[in-house]
Amino acid sequence: MSIHKLNVAIDGPAGAGKSTISRLVANELGYVYVDTGAMYRSVTWKMLQRGLPLSEQDAIVELARQSDIRLFPHPSGQQVFVDGEDVTEAIRSSEVTSSVSDVAKIAGVRALLVEKQKLMALEKGVVMDGRDIGTNVLPHAEVKVFMTAGVRVRAERRRRELEDKGSRITLEQLMAEISERDRIDQEREVSPLVMADDAILLDTTEMSIGQVVERIIDLCKAKMGGEKLNENV
Repeated sequence: MSIHKLNVAIDGPAGAGKSTISRLVANELGYVYVDTGAMYRSVTWKMLQRGLPLSEQDAIVELARQSDIRLFPHPSGQQVFVDGEDVTEAIRSSEVTSSVSDVAKIAGVRALLVEKQKLMALEKGVVMDGRDIGTNVLPHAEVKVFMTAGVRVRAERRRRELEDKGSRITLEQLMAEISERDRIDQEREVSPLVMADDAILLDTTEMSIGQVVERIIDLCKAKMGGEKLNENV
């Protein structure tokens, strides 16, 4: 499948499993995986490290401009470095999670990171996930998927991830946080979370990880074979 490469855009709300699925799809296809959420988290982490309040948007944009964010494949996921420092775990903290949606809606920050993301996909063979990949970052991606799942299911998945890392948080708190992130992402003025007109809707509530990966691989194969993708799941 590597002879004719595609770009694959995977969008969806917080906790839908986009990062895990995108990484597995990229591995299966031999493509490059780009976790755009990690890029916004990196800027948020650096902002918190500097003690910058969200109200100082110009300073945050400049911080994003000066930041050297690099993503590297890793057997356990993706390693993230900011200015040479491994922040893979640090950017997943609850403090970063509670602020990242507010940082992501800053127009200047989005403009900078979207430009970086577009450059990453110029040579094709990229699987990119986020909130606005199919609508804004890669509007011409050959395969677009919008992943979703119920809030409770997304919260349960996130709780399992956190428990595996030794963190403890109630399901109710996670559901509230995810619902609030959904609201912020959907209501922001710049590139809100919305499904692209030509995207495939994939509700993963009752699907296993393997089933979701298989479905997206099938969509890619169909596209490579010239079929029209118009079936929602």
